[in-house]
Amino acid sequence: MSTAQSTHRVLILGAGYAGMATAIQLAARTRRRSDVRVTLVNAQERFTERLRLHMAATGQDLAELTIPTLLAGMDARFVRGWVTAVDAHTRTVRVDDSRELRYDTLVYGLGSVADTAAVPGAQEHAYTLDSPGDAAALADRLARLGGGTVVVAGSGLSGVEAAAEIAERHPELTVVLVGQREPGAGMNTTARAYLGNALTRLGVQVRGGSAVTRVLPDGVELADGRGVAADVVLWTGGTRVSPLAAAAGLTVDERGRVVTDATLRSVSHPDVYAIGDAAAIPQGYGVLHGTCQSGMPTGVHVGVSITRTLRGRQPRPFRFGYYHTPVSLGRRDAVVQFTHPDDSPRRVCLTGRAAVWYKETVSASPWPTYRRMSRLPASGAYWPRGGRFTRLRDAR
Repeated sequence: MSTAQSTHRVLILGAGYAGMATAIQLAARTRRRSDVRVTLVNAQERFTERLRLHMAATGQDLAELTIPTLLAGMDARFVRGWVTAVDAHTRTVRVDDSRELRYDTLVYGLGSVADTAAVPGAQEHAYTLDSPGDAAALADRLARLGGGTVVVAGSGLSGVEAAAEIAERHPELTVVLVGQREPGAGMNTTARAYLGNALTRLGVQVRGGSAVTRVLPDGVELADGRGVAADVVLWTGGTRVSPLAAAAGLTVDERGRVVTDATLRSVSHPDVYAIGDAAAIPQGYGVLHGTCQSGMPTGVHVGVSITRTLRGRQPRPFRFGYYHTPVSLGRRDAVVQFTHPDDSPRRVCLTGRAAVWYKETVSASPWPTYRRMSRLPASGAYWPRGGRFTRLRDAR
């Protein structure tokens, strides 16, 4: 048998928080094996700190973290390019419509982007925070306004952080946060009230109870018939995933996420794992929703699972319990809601300076964690499993 035929090819699509964790774990755990090739594909060389994009959107500089730099000296190959097609039958992936990569095991980690297709006009007229480039474009526009109104469409936590950051950095602008739900709706009474008071202090006008139904060049229309004039609209109202998984014939849910079994394998294609926002992962409390705190563990788990299968062992079920919801409210304030494993709020929360320190520690942790895992891969394999909240009766 030739060397090419005897090499097990692991192809990882997407270098977000989850995909990076898989690549580092696999490269570290198979560093002494010549029969395993790990390849990571991503559209850009720069690692996107999605936890900090609301800061970049107001002109604050972020660290230049590059994927090749992190992988230097490791047995992992980086391929820059856009994934344009996945063929699960022939086990091939097209990159930039010009290159073809083959795999024996695929890790599908093409995460989510802002769902600008959900509402007419959003794609044409709204800014998003999907990449450093998007954030830079918004920062440039805000810097040139000099005055006017910014509508942040979507009152979830991404919208709250963006609205607070813009209001703090640009006090000359009127910031309006619009959404169906009250900001901080998933928090306990104390945390929710603190968040609301912080937005008020920053001058953010909250229009709750009415979703945006159309984005116009000069504002938005709301479900209750009202309109809000705006010079800039930032869309944070929901996310969508790539259609490539569905096009490849993988079983997906109603949102296009790859449906996995308890071990994070595709239920239709066992040679495919799905991680992060791209996966519909069952837990005892329901389907996991994508966040950095759950995304990195899915990536680590898959790295460990592939290593186990290469040794002739079975992968173990994945279990994850949520433990916090940290939200920045500008650079000098924050709130941290501690949660039960099913993401419901506990009575305990942090606010003010302690919460600022906590949130910054969380936001800064992924890159040092990757570096530590590259030397000690087992150090990344610890997270809350969630006890009875996450246990599936049919998981083995």
